[in-house]
Amino acid sequence: MRIEVGVDVGGTFTDAVVTADGELIRAKAYSTKDVTSGILDVLGRAREQLELEENVFYGAIEKFVLGNTIVTNVIDELRFPAVGLLTTAGFKDTLRIARSNRGPSRDAHANAAPPEIVGRDRIVEIAERVDVDGNVLRAVDADAARAEISALLEQGVEAIAVCFLWSFKNPANEQAVAALVRELAPDLPVTLSSELAPVYREYERMVTTVLDAACKPVVATHFQQLDAALRERGLASGLKLMQVDGGFLSVEEAGKTPIKMFNSGPVGGVEGARRLGDSLGLRRVVTADMGGTSFDAAIISDGAYRVLPRAQMGEFPTSLTAVDISSIGAGGGSIAWIDSRGLMRVGPKSAGSVPGPACYGRGGEQPTVTDATVAMGLIDPGYFLGGTIPLDRDKARAAIETVATPLGYDVDAAAGGIYRLTTVQMANAIRALTVNRGHDPREFTMVSFGGACGLFAAEIARECDVARVVVPAAASVFSAFGLLHADSVFTAVQTTPWNFAQSAEDLELAYAALEARVQEWFGADAIAADAREVVREADMKFAGQVFEVTTTLPAAAFTEGLKDQVRDRFIVDYEAEFGAGTAWTEAEVVVTNTRVKGIGRFGSADSAPVQVTLDGERSQRRREIVEPMSGLRREVDVHRGLALGERRDGPCVVEEPDTNLYVPEGATIARDAHANYIIDLPARG
Repeated sequence: MRIEVGVDVGGTFTDAVVTADGELIRAKAYSTKDVTSGILDVLGRAREQLELEENVFYGAIEKFVLGNTIVTNVIDELRFPAVGLLTTAGFKDTLRIARSNRGPSRDAHANAAPPEIVGRDRIVEIAERVDVDGNVLRAVDADAARAEISALLEQGVEAIAVCFLWSFKNPANEQAVAALVRELAPDLPVTLSSELAPVYREYERMVTTVLDAACKPVVATHFQQLDAALRERGLASGLKLMQVDGGFLSVEEAGKTPIKMFNSGPVGGVEGARRLGDSLGLRRVVTADMGGTSFDAAIISDGAYRVLPRAQMGEFPTSLTAVDISSIGAGGGSIAWIDSRGLMRVGPKSAGSVPGPACYGRGGEQPTVTDATVAMGLIDPGYFLGGTIPLDRDKARAAIETVATPLGYDVDAAAGGIYRLTTVQMANAIRALTVNRGHDPREFTMVSFGGACGLFAAEIARECDVARVVVPAAASVFSAFGLLHADSVFTAVQTTPWNFAQSAEDLELAYAALEARVQEWFGADAIAADAREVVREADMKFAGQVFEVTTTLPAAAFTEGLKDQVRDRFIVDYEAEFGAGTAWTEAEVVVTNTRVKGIGRFGSADSAPVQVTLDGERSQRRREIVEPMSGLRREVDVHRGLALGERRDGPCVVEEPDTNLYVPEGATIARDAHANYIIDLPARG
């Protein structure tokens, strides 16, 4: 038996997708604070469905990919361990100066300082200097540096970050300091900016380095426990961890750069949506992923998702390449509250899995989005997760009443208000990716997934003028499904200033050096020769501009004959990003960063939509609900799933064991041959 596993650890639930000789199993369990027990719980539920002994199940696993929220939570919640930062003398306040962003008023007093990652008393200046060409003007004084490092160790730092000026041109001084740290504290995690992000922009590089160092002590504890627990149960294959740039790495590689695991779960969903869109022939897709704590959206055009060369992680700009995902705090566990103006708000704070929404009966008392949908009758309390977790409607209504009474609303009106506020927030997140970037949302199909999204997807789409919604067969665990089908990816990047007047050989030398690192990784990760793919990219801009656009280069060696082709391709990419006619075609084009991406093709060779066994017998009944947008009570049809090819008109509710779908009046829902639900909405106006 051949088993493959994808697990996504969310803020409320941990999801698993398991394939065993072509059979697909999906399971959900509560996420836990220690992460490991939640993962073991959900794998146990999947194993029970397969009716396998524990040693047989784990011993047959050939691929195990994990998406997790550990790094995301550390950054979003600003829960940083004590980190020491070593930087070039004179640059102690780089993190505090930041980019000095100011609003339209240009009022310096209104400038909000970024959150503190590392205390100023733990930032040490080292007398060293490398110039812009990489020449060492001043080497590190070992005795002086050793004293500074010892002082940090006495303060109890749990990790050290090293970020020197121009170290990406010559890492010698950073490497010398790292050797001293390892001499004084061999087990202390160290992050060097020259290894993690050897690119220009000092502030972003320093932020990235410090965040990575801050995550290392946390990540090490979690994955040591998880790895030991899995091996104890018989797992022979290596655990793989999803990264922010759309591919996975081994635990060993990921442990070297844990910051790259930020948003790793949502990335799995985007990868799954990309494959589903390809199989359905969808040219433009907008993803809508609503889980327990957040709503994540992304754009996929012509089979490719957008990748940012400078990822924003929470409130921090970084130097890392990342899948472009827009996230807001709007999930099933998002808490409704009343602000100082007496207005109702929803999120971003979440009840999580503990205590969770009030209806879970786990101690939660604050009203959440899930409580609102239960109070409105959109969720059957006796059939949540197929009836495995009974919900308490009375507790849901009691929680909603805590915001309804102060506002002078009844429970139905307050629940409907929570629903509508949440819908508008999610629609705005999608508009930011479409309308705000010059895309017409009417050209897109929405792929909706996440356990909570089915009840909101149609109304979000209608709010955004998207006419069709596809809800995958495995929607509630779709991010885990995407992880299962992801590839192994390693990216090497380097700042390489170059313009088209220079020799092509100069640029080729930079690519050859990066490609050598990628080939070394291929060998270390034992990726078969026929599964290897190398992609060359360049961050390019018109001379005088601040930020770049990433362009893919031909795989062949860069020669003089390719210059015109690459320049033309950059102009196409630039106008795709900023609009037709925006390119400064008379201006000089410059390259800032060269990048080589190594891809180990481990995804399923069959990209067709997943075939699933339909759950249980079909049934239909009537139930009174609060209609979300009107707020009126009415009876609607409730379908316990639909058969393949079956079509129904809204308003209605479709119930599946692990998700529910709401279809508004005027819309239709059908199930295609691959068990995906298709919701078609009438044109507005």
